[in-house]
Amino acid sequence: MMRIRKLLVANRGEIACRIMRTAKMRGIRCVAVYSDADANALHVRMANEAYHIGRAEPAQSYLNIDAIIAAAKASGADAIHPGYGFLSERADFAKACADAGVIFIGPPASAIAAMGDKREAKRRMIDAGVPCIPGYQGDDQSDAVLVAEAEKIGFPVMVKASAGGGGRGMRIVENKEMLADAIKSARKEAENAFGDGTLLLERAVAGARHVEIQVFADSSGACVHMGERDCSLQRRNQKVIEEAPSPVITPEKREEMGAAAVKAATAVGYVGAGTVEFLYDPARDEFYFLEMNTRLQVEHPVTEMVTGLDLVSLQLDIAAGAPLPFLQSDVLLSGHAIEARLYAEDPAQDFMPHSGDAAILEWPDMEGVRVDTGVEQGGRVTTFYDPMIAKIIACGGNRDEAREKLSAALRETRLLGFAHNRDFLVSLLEDETFTKGEADTGYIERNLALLSKRKAPGGEAAIALVGAAVVEQSFDDHLTGWDSRGAPGFPLQLANTAQEIISAAIELEGPRVTAACGEMKTSIEVIEKSETSIRYRHEGRISTAHFHRHGYHIEIDADGAWERYLDFTLAPAIEEGAGDDVVKAPMAGLITSVKVGCGDPVSKGTVVATVEAMKMEHQLKSPRDGVIAEVLAKEGDQVAIRSKLIVLEAEE
Repeated sequence: MMRIRKLLVANRGEIACRIMRTAKMRGIRCVAVYSDADANALHVRMANEAYHIGRAEPAQSYLNIDAIIAAAKASGADAIHPGYGFLSERADFAKACADAGVIFIGPPASAIAAMGDKREAKRRMIDAGVPCIPGYQGDDQSDAVLVAEAEKIGFPVMVKASAGGGGRGMRIVENKEMLADAIKSARKEAENAFGDGTLLLERAVAGARHVEIQVFADSSGACVHMGERDCSLQRRNQKVIEEAPSPVITPEKREEMGAAAVKAATAVGYVGAGTVEFLYDPARDEFYFLEMNTRLQVEHPVTEMVTGLDLVSLQLDIAAGAPLPFLQSDVLLSGHAIEARLYAEDPAQDFMPHSGDAAILEWPDMEGVRVDTGVEQGGRVTTFYDPMIAKIIACGGNRDEAREKLSAALRETRLLGFAHNRDFLVSLLEDETFTKGEADTGYIERNLALLSKRKAPGGEAAIALVGAAVVEQSFDDHLTGWDSRGAPGFPLQLANTAQEIISAAIELEGPRVTAACGEMKTSIEVIEKSETSIRYRHEGRISTAHFHRHGYHIEIDADGAWERYLDFTLAPAIEEGAGDDVVKAPMAGLITSVKVGCGDPVSKGTVVATVEAMKMEHQLKSPRDGVIAEVLAKEGDQVAIRSKLIVLEAEE
């Protein structure tokens, strides 16, 4: 065995922190790399030393092989762990490590090349006798051939990037009319994310479950599986909640799928940790090979919790030349584990990513709950990278126990500073279909409106809480409660994240705050107020709300519900040109296409431009029927949030 004394982690965020935790427990010194945007990031501070590798854009930093190899040489690192994403599935990176005399914590370059190219992987699996879903994985990548092959397969069809993973470059196409745009969009997203726009096509299976098998192999050819993970709850083809074991896989089917996964790994001479992904059709009790991820998965903690194994530690041993320390019969599953991905995004706005500083960030402290994160209070979520803030994982003796514990842990999570999906995750965990274990890969999309519906923080007391939060008075001395607005009462006009206008009159009397909205009045008694929290009594019940004020916005988090309000009472008048006449950038990002010109007629819902941010492409649509008056951006422009992009002619 070789000995790893110093490890460079060629990644960022929660996965870099998670790898370093295990490495440090083994006495290994850790080296971080960072871009301009990450100089103060948590993974940089966790490391023993850190090296700058370039600008904020991934192509100039975390995808820059030469810069990372140079950092490894400068630091004297024995090994490099790629984490997931970025360079983790790039065969040329594994080869560059070998050429530099640095241990690559992952499979050999040949296995990455074989499985990292989904088209080549599918060909190999067919030859190895692993069940595969019908599709097209040919070399001819012309639009005409892709369209013709899609018609042969039949709609709906899945367009997928051949390289990479994580849902990037993936589109479900319902009919031929949608196909050309889907091909162009998927290809561009894949090129931006992986540097490779090669595509493949697959038949879309209705009601399918996404079930994957964790495998581990050593350099002597021994290979085992560690059971399955069910990753069926997805948005935009990216996983949201994962669990182990799957609620729909029997022990017999587990062994059958596990054997197929081991066959897939051994067919390419695999070494290290890998995940073989299958599409499972419950109606037919059949499964089909999708792809193999030649890296550690985001959702690996659920496998760790039900097996009791540290997969990163095992990766380090295997990379150093050690044999697998157990046989297949030694791998036992105990209990149930569920993971939820906490993202800086708004599910109610088609999962629009958000960025900003985590002004308040508190994690749950509960037995059987684990938090993997790369962000801490005061840390920044930027537009350059994936918007995942953390993974929160809970385990229990059975599925219901794990599910209820995770739901409680999410409710105990406090995050203010930008929009996030915490409440959406709770809705999923408490949804009846998920509770029964019946949610398939299309469930979120079909039920998004219901699942993403917001609850008012504090229920009926929500607006009174806003009133208490905006008052400068601390309430500690039970004085009259005069504030900067200059009266013991003031009007309040708010807009919530759903753009609903709320008009209220706030009345202050000692510690009592009353919000009158039309004929409805709600009062709270403020017991204690700090700069970020309000302890209050409402109808005999004592509770605590947390709040954060920034500019003319105020966020309230109470009773497991979060909302952000824009205070129009103090804000300047809404800028001229807002409303249905203007299409604005919903986030800072790169304009990847402009589909209209001046004078073009458009219908409501017509895609007029696309913007890429946080590695995802977002379609911008016309807010109404009309004619384009101005086009203020072009493809390739970097735009700020709320920048005017398209203006429609004013309605007569």
